Amino acid sequence: MKPWIVATLLFTPLLQACTVLAIADAAASTVIYGAKTVVNVIDAVTPDIINKDKDKD
Repeated sequence: MKPWIVATLLFTPLLQACTVLAIADAAASTVIYGAKTVVNVIDAVTPDIINKDKDKD
């Protein structure tokens, strides 16, 4: 068997695993930054609800 065929057969699953991890990482980052954006928008629109001041009655 030729060495490049063996190398291809050995490294293909590793590359696929790295691709899956990269896609999962990108998806998780998108969800996290999306949630942070939602919180920041809500905080900008209604700062008195999110940031209650303890000194005010």
